Amino acid sequence: MKDRVFNLDQLAQFDENVPQKVAVYESDKTLAAMWCLEPGQEVFLHSHPNADDVWICLQGESGLYFAGEGQEVEIKKGMAILAKAGQTHGMRNTGKERFIFVGVCGPVPLEVIRL
Repeated sequence: MKDRVFNLDQLAQFDENVPQKVAVYESDKTLAAMWCLEPGQEVFLHSHPNADDVWICLQGESGLYFAGEGQEVEIKKGMAILAKAGQTHGMRNTGKERFIFVGVCGPVPLEVIRL
């Protein structure tokens, strides 16, 4: 069952200098990664031309999601956000505490275009 059940509390890793991306799993159809951000850190603006990307916010009370075309949305623990294939996305932890979300993407292989 170790390839089907994941203890997210044990995966979280933080670095005061750069956000941390930790692999949760990868199958032949999808993948998931946990992003761990200290206050002020951000996930760069990017898109996946071939895949959807769902972010599930697990921890944090104040984040700013970059939805592309100058649109920004406040996000926090308990929210899920969908970026369909080709849609721009990224985020900044604007709060005073750590922010954690899990991104689930598919299909794989995943192409990333940094903007």
